[in-house]
Amino acid sequence: MKGLEAVQFVALLLVAVGAWAVVAAREPLRQAIVASIYGLILGVLFFAFQAPDVALSNIVIGAVAVPVIILLAIAKVRSDRSTGQ
Repeated sequence: MKGLEAVQFVALLLVAVGAWAVVAAREPLRQAIVASIYGLILGVLFFAFQAPDVALSNIVIGAVAVPVIILLAIAKVRSDRSTGQ
């Protein structure tokens, strides 16, 4: 197995483990954090398969934007519950 193929294989294994970790996380806050890490792992996978433009896009969206939106939604729901709305 060549060096690049080994990196690709490890990246695929990390994606599989990361996907399981996102599904296994039951608490919404923890799931958002694990999903962010999963977005980074997917970025590494795309980079390993020589798609750096897709990797950068995925890191911005999957590791930053989506988790921030999820965390803002969780904060909004919690503040609505505490005010009784």
